[in-house]
Amino acid sequence: MAAAPDIVAELLTELRAETERLDRIDRYVRGDHDGPYMPRTASREYRLLAKRAVTNLVPLIAGSIAQALYVDGYRNADGSTASAWRWWQANGLDARQSGVHRAMLTYGLAYVTVLPGDVLDDVAGRAPVIRGVSPRRMHARYDDPAEDEWPVDAVRADRVTLDGEPRLKVRYYDDQAVTEFHGDTDGANLVEVETVEHGAGVCPVIAFRDLPDLEGRSVGQVEPHIPLQDRLNQTVFDLLVAQSFSSFKVRTVTGLTPQLDDDGKPVPIPIDARRLLMAADPDTRFGQLDETDLRPLLDSADAIMRHLAVVSQTPPQDLLGNLANLSAEALTAARDGFTRKRSEEQVITGEAWEQTLRLASRIAGDETTWTDTAAQVSWRDTDGHSLSLLADALGKLASMLEVPVEGLWPRIPGTTSTDIENWQRLRADARAADPMRLLADHVNTAATTAGAGVDGGRIGDGDQNHGRPPPQPSGTG
Repeated sequence: MAAAPDIVAELLTELRAETERLDRIDRYVRGDHDGPYMPRTASREYRLLAKRAVTNLVPLIAGSIAQALYVDGYRNADGSTASAWRWWQANGLDARQSGVHRAMLTYGLAYVTVLPGDVLDDVAGRAPVIRGVSPRRMHARYDDPAEDEWPVDAVRADRVTLDGEPRLKVRYYDDQAVTEFHGDTDGANLVEVETVEHGAGVCPVIAFRDLPDLEGRSVGQVEPHIPLQDRLNQTVFDLLVAQSFSSFKVRTVTGLTPQLDDDGKPVPIPIDARRLLMAADPDTRFGQLDETDLRPLLDSADAIMRHLAVVSQTPPQDLLGNLANLSAEALTAARDGFTRKRSEEQVITGEAWEQTLRLASRIAGDETTWTDTAAQVSWRDTDGHSLSLLADALGKLASMLEVPVEGLWPRIPGTTSTDIENWQRLRADARAADPMRLLADHVNTAATTAGAGVDGGRIGDGDQNHGRPPPQPSGTG
C-alpha cells in the first residue's frame, strides 16, 4: 500500500525540527564553535585570536568510547557462532559498525536499515543489506519510544541531483514496503516514484540510542558538554590575548623630550643589551611595567579539562596528557569510570545489533534465528593487557578450576569468531589424524557411559549386583 504524501510531509517536518539541534552538535564536532566573548569594537588581531582559541575536545569524548566498541562475534547460548553472523560479514560491518557507533555517541541516536538486497554471501548466495544512517537524514516515529521495539514508520531524506537540478529524494518505510518520492529541496511537491515490498513484517529500521532514559530520550556525548567546551575556549582566548599583548615587560620613560623625525613624529629610543638609557634632563625617569603572569590562566584551562574528564567519565590522562610513572593498579583505577560507562554502552548497543541480525535473518527466510533471543553479540576486549600475564591466568583457570579451554578462547584479546572456528577445525583435524587420541577419546567416552550406568543402576536388564551374590531374604518365610 502506497504511503500518503501528507504523512511523509509530516515526518519531514519532524525531521527538520530535530535537524536544527543536530546541526549545532555537528558544528561543534567539526570545530565550528560559538566564538568567545570580546568587545564589539574588537580589532582584527582579537578576532584572529578568537579563531585560534578553539580547543576542540568534544570529539575526543565520543571517540574514546567509540574506539572501545567493537563487535567481533555473534554467539548462540552454547558459545557456538550463530548462523546470522554471516549477514554481518557479508555487509562488511566490521568496518561499518564504527560509523554507527560514532553517530550514536555524537548525536545520541543513529539508525540502521535492513532491507532485501543482493549483497554477496559465500554461505547463502544472497544476503539482506544492512546500512547505517545518520539521524540528520532519517527520522523514525514510535507510539512509545521507550517501550516499542520497532517504529511505526520512518522517513529518510537525501539531497540529490536529478537531470541537473537539485532535488530531495525521500524514502518512506513502514511495516510493508519502502516508498520512494522525489520533490523540491524544501520537501514540497512530493511525487511518488516507486514502492517495493520488503517482507520484514515490521518497519525495517533499528534505532541505536545512547543511554536512553524511560522517556526514550538520549542526548549523546557531545551536547551536554558544550558549555564546558565554550568555557575552555574563552579561557584559551584570554590566555592568547594576555600572551600576545602583555606577556612581556614594557619599558616606560617620563620627563623626556622626544626627538622628532622629519615628519614630526617621535623617534623610538633604541634599546638592546649594549645600550644604556641616559637623558640630559634630571627630571627624566625610566621604569617598566611587569608582564602578566600566565600561570593562573593555564591552571584555569587545566581545571576545566579536569571537570570535563569528570562529568564525561573520560580518563583524565586522555585529556590532560599527564600520564607518568603510574602503576598498573593506578591506571586501572583512573579508568574505572570509563570502564563502567563502556560496559553500559556495550549492553545497550549490543541489544540493538542483536535486533538487527535477527531482522536480517527473517528477511533471509530464517524464522528460527528470527525468534531466537538467546544469541548475543560479543565485544572485543580493547583494554591493554600483558599477554604473558593473561596467558598465565587463563592457564590457571584451565588447570586449577578445570574450565574447558575452548570456553577460554573468546577471552583472548583480539580473538574473533573466525579465529575460534579455525582453532576448532584444527583441533578436530589433529584428533582425527592421531589414532592414540581417538582411542583415548573412545575410552573416556566409554568410561563416562559406564559410570553413568553404575550410578543409575541401569547396566543391562539382568544382574545388577555386578558379580556379588544377591542379598538373602530376612526372616524364615
